[in-house]
Amino acid sequence: MAAPLTLYVDAAFLSPYAMSAFVALVEKGLPLQLRPVDLDSGEQRMRPYLMRSPTGQVPALTHDDFHLTESSAITQYLEDAFPPPQYPALYPEGVRQRAQARQLQSWLRSDLLALREERPTASVFDKPSDTPLSDAAHAAAAKLIRVAQTLLTHGGPHLFGSWCIADVDLALMLQRLASSGDELPAELRGYAAAQWQRPSVQQWVRHHAAASG
Repeated sequence: MAAPLTLYVDAAFLSPYAMSAFVALVEKGLPLQLRPVDLDSGEQRMRPYLMRSPTGQVPALTHDDFHLTESSAITQYLEDAFPPPQYPALYPEGVRQRAQARQLQSWLRSDLLALREERPTASVFDKPSDTPLSDAAHAAAAKLIRVAQTLLTHGGPHLFGSWCIADVDLALMLQRLASSGDELPAELRGYAAAQWQRPSVQQWVRHHAAASG
């Protein structure tokens, strides 16, 4: 049995990056201690947390005496430290598909800023937005749709044949549009909705509901 891992997440359970790391741990079936961090009180800027996360961001992972931040780095570490077939895979088996999955993760975290600002994760988990998208957000949405359609031209339920962590990251970004009733092709709406029902994702949704209730 692997040593317990501690995942530090935002206390509101709204961070898409914390959600990605959480889903990865659940999918791996690893013993997990979940530690909410109160961002509103500034806990992330206090010395105890900064010793684990020098940037003061969530998520952060502690494994024995090792600390790591940045969600995509965390999921890649988990894949290397707890590799398949002993543990379920988080990334595709093929070298090129793994690279494509990581490429997608990196892009989703670094681009589409206008869309992320105008359709924050609160609009996905709590109250949908009724404010029309700006021109910049429309352009970001069009780019997202184009990329998603390109990756899913095969018509399968997952990006690379079998489920991988990039499916969750892409689905959450698409849910920013779907949850607020923005224009989204039916096949992408269906893909995002199916990913959202994955048990590991629904565990995160329940954590958010408990935190906000």
